[in-house]
Amino acid sequence: MSAGGLPHPAPTRGNVAGVGVQVVNGAVTQCAMGIAPGTLNVLPAIRVTAGGQPAANIMDNKPFVNITPFGLCNSLANPITAAQTTAALGVLTPGTCIPTIPAPWAPGAPQTLVANMPALTDSSVCTCAYGGVIKINVPGQFTVQVS
Repeated sequence: MSAGGLPHPAPTRGNVAGVGVQVVNGAVTQCAMGIAPGTLNVLPAIRVTAGGQPAANIMDNKPFVNITPFGLCNSLANPITAAQTTAALGVLTPGTCIPTIPAPWAPGAPQTLVANMPALTDSSVCTCAYGGVIKINVPGQFTVQVS
Protein backbone atom coordinates (compact mmCIF):
# COMPACT_ATOMS: atom_id res chain seq x y z
CA MET A 1 0.00 0.00 0.00
CA SER A 2 1.13 3.54 -0.72
CA ALA A 3 1.19 6.24 1.92
CA GLY A 4 -2.20 7.34 0.59
CA GLY A 5 -3.69 3.88 0.95
CA LEU A 6 -3.92 2.86 -2.71
CA PRO A 7 -2.53 -0.57 -3.76
CA HIS A 8 0.72 -0.95 -5.76
CA PRO A 9 0.28 -3.75 -8.36
CA ALA A 10 2.69 -4.17 -11.26
CA PRO A 11 2.63 -1.16 -13.62
CA THR A 12 0.68 -1.46 -16.87
CA ARG A 13 -1.11 0.94 -19.20
CA GLY A 14 -4.78 0.63 -19.98
CA ASN A 15 -7.87 -0.98 -18.58
CA VAL A 16 -7.32 -4.76 -18.38
CA ALA A 17 -10.04 -6.92 -16.80
CA GLY A 18 -11.60 -4.00 -14.92
CA VAL A 19 -8.26 -2.57 -13.80
CA GLY A 20 -7.05 0.88 -14.79
CA VAL A 21 -4.20 3.21 -13.94
CA GLN A 22 -5.06 5.85 -11.33
CA VAL A 23 -5.03 9.36 -12.83
CA VAL A 24 -3.33 12.07 -10.77
CA ASN A 25 -2.59 15.79 -10.75
CA GLY A 26 -0.62 16.80 -13.83
CA ALA A 27 -2.11 14.16 -16.13
CA VAL A 28 -2.08 15.07 -19.83
CA THR A 29 -5.53 15.31 -21.43
CA GLN A 30 -6.71 15.76 -25.02
CA CYS A 31 -10.02 16.83 -26.55
CA ALA A 32 -10.95 15.44 -29.96
CA MET A 33 -11.99 18.95 -31.03
CA GLY A 34 -9.00 20.77 -29.53
CA ILE A 35 -5.66 21.39 -31.19
CA ALA A 36 -3.41 21.20 -28.11
CA PRO A 37 -3.13 18.93 -25.08
CA GLY A 38 -4.35 20.08 -21.69
CA THR A 39 -3.50 19.33 -18.08
CA LEU A 40 -5.68 17.83 -15.37
CA ASN A 41 -5.37 19.78 -12.13
CA VAL A 42 -6.35 17.93 -8.96
CA LEU A 43 -6.70 20.03 -5.86
CA PRO A 44 -4.92 18.44 -2.88
CA ALA A 45 -7.70 19.03 -0.32
CA ILE A 46 -8.48 15.83 1.60
CA ARG A 47 -6.98 13.55 -1.04
CA VAL A 48 -4.90 10.42 -1.06
CA THR A 49 -1.85 10.40 -3.29
CA ALA A 50 -0.64 8.05 -5.99
CA GLY A 51 2.87 8.38 -7.34
CA GLY A 52 3.40 11.38 -5.07
CA GLN A 53 0.53 13.42 -6.58
CA PRO A 54 -3.10 13.96 -5.48
CA ALA A 55 -5.32 11.22 -6.93
CA ALA A 56 -8.25 12.25 -9.15
CA ASN A 57 -11.88 11.14 -9.01
CA ILE A 58 -14.71 11.32 -11.57
CA MET A 59 -15.84 14.72 -10.25
CA ASP A 60 -12.54 16.40 -11.17
CA ASN A 61 -14.27 17.76 -14.27
CA LYS A 62 -14.56 21.49 -13.58
CA PRO A 63 -13.49 23.68 -16.52
CA PHE A 64 -10.46 25.89 -15.79
CA VAL A 65 -10.18 24.43 -12.25
CA ASN A 66 -9.51 20.79 -13.22
CA ILE A 67 -9.64 20.76 -17.03
CA THR A 68 -7.50 23.33 -18.81
CA PRO A 69 -8.40 24.60 -22.31
CA PHE A 70 -7.13 22.77 -25.39
CA GLY A 71 -5.92 25.78 -27.35
CA LEU A 72 -8.34 26.31 -30.21
CA CYS A 73 -11.60 24.42 -30.81
CA ASN A 74 -12.60 22.94 -34.18
CA SER A 75 -16.25 22.33 -33.24
CA LEU A 76 -18.90 24.42 -34.99
CA ALA A 77 -21.04 23.89 -31.89
CA ASN A 78 -18.64 26.25 -30.11
CA PRO A 79 -20.15 29.73 -30.65
CA ILE A 80 -16.70 31.31 -31.05
CA THR A 81 -15.71 28.85 -33.79
CA ALA A 82 -19.11 29.24 -35.48
CA ALA A 83 -18.85 33.04 -35.50
CA GLN A 84 -15.29 33.04 -36.81
CA THR A 85 -16.16 30.48 -39.49
CA THR A 86 -19.13 32.59 -40.59
CA ALA A 87 -16.92 35.69 -40.74
CA ALA A 88 -14.46 33.70 -42.90
CA LEU A 89 -17.26 32.91 -45.39
CA GLY A 90 -17.56 29.27 -44.34
CA VAL A 91 -13.88 28.40 -44.05
CA LEU A 92 -13.46 26.53 -40.75
CA THR A 93 -11.73 28.93 -38.38
CA PRO A 94 -11.11 27.42 -34.95
CA GLY A 95 -12.07 29.59 -32.00
CA THR A 96 -10.84 29.75 -28.44
CA CYS A 97 -11.46 26.57 -26.47
CA ILE A 98 -13.82 27.09 -23.56
CA PRO A 99 -14.32 23.61 -22.02
CA THR A 100 -17.96 23.13 -21.06
CA ILE A 101 -18.32 19.86 -19.17
CA PRO A 102 -21.90 18.96 -18.19
CA ALA A 103 -21.23 15.53 -16.64
CA PRO A 104 -18.55 13.65 -14.67
CA TRP A 105 -15.81 11.51 -16.18
CA ALA A 106 -16.99 7.97 -16.98
CA PRO A 107 -16.42 5.21 -16.25
CA GLY A 108 -14.56 5.52 -13.01
CA ALA A 109 -13.22 2.77 -10.77
CA PRO A 110 -16.29 1.94 -8.64
CA GLN A 111 -14.41 -0.25 -6.18
CA THR A 112 -11.80 2.43 -5.40
CA LEU A 113 -13.06 5.65 -3.86
CA VAL A 114 -11.10 8.89 -3.78
CA ALA A 115 -12.75 11.59 -1.64
CA ASN A 116 -15.92 9.41 -1.55
CA MET A 117 -16.24 9.24 -5.35
CA PRO A 118 -15.04 6.60 -7.87
CA ALA A 119 -11.37 6.98 -8.78
CA LEU A 120 -10.51 8.39 -12.22
CA THR A 121 -8.73 5.90 -14.49
CA ASP A 122 -6.74 6.25 -17.68
CA SER A 123 -9.67 4.81 -19.67
CA SER A 124 -12.19 7.39 -18.40
CA VAL A 125 -13.55 10.06 -20.75
CA CYS A 126 -15.80 13.08 -20.45
CA THR A 127 -17.67 15.00 -23.12
CA CYS A 128 -17.68 18.72 -23.76
CA ALA A 129 -21.04 20.33 -24.51
CA TYR A 130 -19.55 21.38 -27.86
CA GLY A 131 -19.08 17.75 -28.92
CA GLY A 132 -15.46 17.04 -28.05
CA VAL A 133 -14.57 13.82 -26.24
CA ILE A 134 -11.85 14.41 -23.65
CA LYS A 135 -9.54 11.54 -22.82
CA ILE A 136 -6.50 10.91 -20.66
CA ASN A 137 -3.30 10.67 -22.74
CA VAL A 138 -0.85 10.30 -19.84
CA PRO A 139 -2.23 9.49 -16.36
CA GLY A 140 0.55 11.28 -14.48
CA GLN A 141 1.86 8.10 -12.84
CA PHE A 142 2.04 4.42 -13.88
CA THR A 143 2.47 2.37 -10.70
CA VAL A 144 -0.92 2.53 -8.95
CA GLN A 145 -3.80 0.58 -10.45
CA VAL A 146 -7.44 0.78 -9.37
CA SER A 147 -10.60 -1.19 -10.09
